[in-house]
Amino acid sequence: MRLTLRARLAVWAALATGLAVALVAAGLFWSVNGFLRQAQEARLLSVVGAVQGRVEGLLRPGRDDLVGALLGVATVSQRDLERVAGAVDRRGVDLRVVAARGAELVSVGTASFPAGVPLTLRAGPGGYLSADGAHLILVRPLRGDAALQVAVDARSLAEARQAFVRALVWLLPLALLFSLLVGWVVAGRLLRPVRTLENAARSVGEGGDLRVPLPGAGDGDELARLALTLQQSFARLADARDREQGFLRAAAHDLRSPLAALTARVEGTLARDRDAARYRADLREIGTDITRLSTLANHLLLLARDPGAAQRAPVPLLDLAADAVDRARELDPMADVDLVAGGPVTVAGDRVLLGQAIWNLTTNAVRHAPQATVTVTVQGGPDGATVTVQDDGPGVDAATLARLGEAFYRPDASRAADASGVGGHGLGLALARHVAALHGGTLELLSVPGQGFTAALHLPA
Repeated sequence: MRLTLRARLAVWAALATGLAVALVAAGLFWSVNGFLRQAQEARLLSVVGAVQGRVEGLLRPGRDDLVGALLGVATVSQRDLERVAGAVDRRGVDLRVVAARGAELVSVGTASFPAGVPLTLRAGPGGYLSADGAHLILVRPLRGDAALQVAVDARSLAEARQAFVRALVWLLPLALLFSLLVGWVVAGRLLRPVRTLENAARSVGEGGDLRVPLPGAGDGDELARLALTLQQSFARLADARDREQGFLRAAAHDLRSPLAALTARVEGTLARDRDAARYRADLREIGTDITRLSTLANHLLLLARDPGAAQRAPVPLLDLAADAVDRARELDPMADVDLVAGGPVTVAGDRVLLGQAIWNLTTNAVRHAPQATVTVTVQGGPDGATVTVQDDGPGVDAATLARLGEAFYRPDASRAADASGVGGHGLGLALARHVAALHGGTLELLSVPGQGFTAALHLPA
């Protein structure tokens, strides 16, 4: 069974707490044990300093090797050692004198000297701990080959260790249980925004409104940034869905009539025999309708294009403007279209989209002002570039100007037919505005009735 995220966070918190308690306990044990050991050794050193001289004073002059003493003419006896130990410190101090007799070691000590302590212990700066851990023993050399072993009660060290272990046995499970409980509560509070975000995302999915703000979205902590990322992703999905729906609506709206007209024209042409000239005329009209449909489909596809698919490469605007002017002259040989260039101007963008936008602005001016002079101007500056298409035609009123650029908006039938007889769809300015927005620029439309029309495409550097 897979644990929930909350349970996993609680378990990890408990494990981290247990590890921390164990490390702290180990450090405390090492410190306290070392301190107690040093205290016992200091006491032992003080005892040794007091008894060593007394024991050496018990030895007869001339019998430094203690051999005679240990053979029956002893100057050191068990009672003597007990008297010395009692005079120095009656709290668990025991003494033993060890000497060599031939090849073996012999000893004499107090009655309560701990058993199991080897006679071969050598003198050193530190003490030895007995096998049962109840005594601390220090060895000091005496005159000759003898050695004095002093043992003090060290049960406090063992008792301290036992008490520490008992406390740790109880403390560690309690700490784990407490940290598990605290981790569970804290994880629940930390994950509460995640549950809120989950419920909000579920509501968005069930409701279908992808632009609903998500709770907690912002630039704060990680969860806030996650909510902001999801909100932005939902918004991009909503934009893609709107583009798709808009494309379908536009296609259904503007393809139905041309297709119906084209079908009727073909059926009418085939209904009866005609002469070659009439067939040619009908085919020209059919070709005009096909061109109209092709232009419409191209505009719809460009409008539905994903902004993320737009390329970013150096684009020479002067070349695009010159191409648009040449195509406009080919479209209407009577059109007066001029190009004014302020020098080579290059911007970063999508060549296909920018070329279509400039062509739309140019053909829009030629179509709506057939007897006017159209001037296409390309200018560059430190902040970017501007392509301006201006005509001295009749212009439009303020109400019409406010709606220009809306998809499928056409002011009237007279402005919807160009010199070639191909009607407009109301998508040219909408596409140009869309391209400007994709490149971080703007499309500015200016007009006064009787004073011409100006469309300025501003693109950032």
